[in-house]
Amino acid sequence: MKRLAWIAGSSAALALGGRVAGAQELTPLDVAYAGSMGSMMEGPIKAGAAQTLHVAFQGRAQGSDALANLITGGSITPDVFVPVTPGPMLTVLRGGKATRAVPVARTEMVIAYSPKSKYAPQFADAVAGKSGAMPWWQILEQSDLHFGRTDPLTDPQGRNIIFTLQLAEAYYKQPGFTAKVLGPTINPAQIFSEPTVQARLQSGELDAASAYKIQPGPFHLPYLRLPDEINLGNGTLRDRYATATLDLGGKTFHPEPLVYYAAALNDAAHKDKAQAFVAWLAGGAQPVFSRYFYDPPTGATPLGA
Repeated sequence: MKRLAWIAGSSAALALGGRVAGAQELTPLDVAYAGSMGSMMEGPIKAGAAQTLHVAFQGRAQGSDALANLITGGSITPDVFVPVTPGPMLTVLRGGKATRAVPVARTEMVIAYSPKSKYAPQFADAVAGKSGAMPWWQILEQSDLHFGRTDPLTDPQGRNIIFTLQLAEAYYKQPGFTAKVLGPTINPAQIFSEPTVQARLQSGELDAASAYKIQPGPFHLPYLRLPDEINLGNGTLRDRYATATLDLGGKTFHPEPLVYYAAALNDAAHKDKAQAFVAWLAGGAQPVFSRYFYDPPTGATPLGA
């Protein structure tokens, strides 16, 4: 009996040791990524990276511009950077922190809305194209509607919603539309951190919000798609999009394609794993992107320093 007990105990110890050893074999990989990617990155991408690449994904979600500045300033040293739009990635490339970035996905701007909002039926009618439905832009103009967006100083999406409404202003011939919906460019009553905006819609704290098409789905939130002429997702309309402009923080901004790029950083602690992760995002992980409402980065090309 003692021998059987010893064997059983030894087997359990070996099994436990095997699990520990297996866990220890995972290489830690620090990935800084656009906050809009949170649900997918912390779910199937994290699990897939562990299984396929044997890495322990450690994510850092924040606005892409803010992450780019932290990386170039040396405040953070991730292995991989995955921002949205070329601008933040070019900041990192030109700062000598990475050499090459590849496109991995694309999205477009939408208006997400809360199913708890008193305006939800109006949005639903607009989505369905019902006869007599109030146009989406008129719904947003209502004075007591609570709208959410991110900080245009630190996050491309915060600028992209401004560009989208500027383009809508011209497209629908509605002078003053942007200001009616957003108020001042920096409006503390509307600006929230990117990872919290969808949660505020879920709770009903916000009636509607700026979003990329990838964001509402994982939160089971409804959204309204916008015409290609204003949604920043159609690369063939780049010249049309470029008519929107924003002066902010001493700089002039124009819309950029809503493409996600990935790069292994030059000082990555685990360079081989970082490069393998980037290649996997651009290849084997594409079915995951599709399930999470991303579009392929058709027509986008790699970026260099």
